[in-house]
Amino acid sequence: MAGLDHVEVAGETVGEVLEALDQQFPGIKDRLCRDGALLPGWQVSIDDVMTMRGLRAKLRPQSEVHFLPAIGGG
Repeated sequence: MAGLDHVEVAGETVGEVLEALDQQFPGIKDRLCRDGALLPGWQVSIDDVMTMRGLRAKLRPQSEVHFLPAIGGG
């Protein structure tokens, strides 16, 4: 995604969006997922709200999705 600050793809769920992204940017799904779920250490934000539903999370037509590294600490 060299130099792109955003991309637009179609999808009704986060999983469908990730599949569409993987078509445009082969390998991105392998970096974020394993066995049909997000890898530990990754979170999904939909319209500025973190979701725990992962790839199953539903989207609205103009939803903005961000894949973010989880931040831990203590």
